[in-house]
Amino acid sequence: MDKAAVIIIGAGVMGASAAYHLARRGQRDVLVLDRSKGPGAGSTGVATGGFRAQFATAIHVRLSLLAREKLRAFKEEVGVDPGYQPSGYLWLALTENELATLRAAQRVQRAAGLTEAVELGPNEIARLNPAANLAGVLGGAFCPSDGFLRPMSILEGYIAGASRLGVRFEWSAEVTGLTRDSSGAITRVCTPRGEIAVGAVVNAAGAWAGEIGALAGVDVPVTPLRRQVAATIPTEALPAGMPMTIWLGNGFHLRVRDGRVLLLMPVPGVPGRPWDTRVDPDWIAVVSAEAHRRVPLLRDVLIDPGACHAGLYEMTADRHALLGSAHGCPNLYLTNGSCGHGVMHAPALGALLAEIMCDGAASSLDVSSLDPSRFAEQRANAVTELL
Repeated sequence: MDKAAVIIIGAGVMGASAAYHLARRGQRDVLVLDRSKGPGAGSTGVATGGFRAQFATAIHVRLSLLAREKLRAFKEEVGVDPGYQPSGYLWLALTENELATLRAAQRVQRAAGLTEAVELGPNEIARLNPAANLAGVLGGAFCPSDGFLRPMSILEGYIAGASRLGVRFEWSAEVTGLTRDSSGAITRVCTPRGEIAVGAVVNAAGAWAGEIGALAGVDVPVTPLRRQVAATIPTEALPAGMPMTIWLGNGFHLRVRDGRVLLLMPVPGVPGRPWDTRVDPDWIAVVSAEAHRRVPLLRDVLIDPGACHAGLYEMTADRHALLGSAHGCPNLYLTNGSCGHGVMHAPALGALLAEIMCDGAASSLDVSSLDPSRFAEQRANAVTELL
């Protein structure tokens, strides 16, 4: 029977980060299993690549600051350029209530250590993004160190770095069962290729985390939520360095990537459909009309249906990640439920999980608010995030 000290289920950016950081801490007997044929076939491969520290809860701000520190050192440490580009995030408010929300978030941000985020008036907003239609805009918020990254570069960097340190990656390796002993600990991981004896298991299965939990009889409170992205044909209508621009009221936002404009707008209640990458034509029409209204320069720029895509967010009820040992199963560790912030927070969450597994607790940040037991113990976080 094969064996491993740690088996990580899921080789997306979260699992790859966990593998790399465990190996750096000296845990080399790590096996990563993924049911896909190769890297990037899940949510990481369709992520839009935004990065921000402008959140409304302290733990999210602090995760971003830790991740930003690691992104800045990524090329030297891992050997791959993560594509971190500080073009900024620009939030726009159309009502006094929306402006108050941004101001409240900035108070949280400053208290958590993000000092460069500022409030802007319409004239300052116009200088940052002259293409935006500012009719009705009362003000906004901007952070120049927010911006963009390359999800696949980060994933490939972590896989390569972990492999150099002795981590094994197996593809087309679906986990079909998890066997627990009388104490409740997982002792074996079952795959079509056979059983693997294991000392600890990491659930990094993203939007499918609940399925992995069910194999062990453990509730992992993560549900998939489908998100769609519309992409224009190649265009020079907007500059490549334009900040991510977000209208807070309905969440419409856009950015430029690889010569195309990406358009995004959440639609409440759209169900998750695993592995379904189709984009609804009706949604494309709605988001296109919003883009034409908010950014008049895009009125003559066509959508490229073949470049549009959908992916899955891994959602928790309080919109905060699960990090640490699973409730009722101490050697099953969770790094799930980042609610659309997984790629940007993966450098931080992988490092923190390695601290928890190797030292018994995280030392870089207080992550008690991310404890997976919080739902069972009725101490969930307040739902206060901007988007």
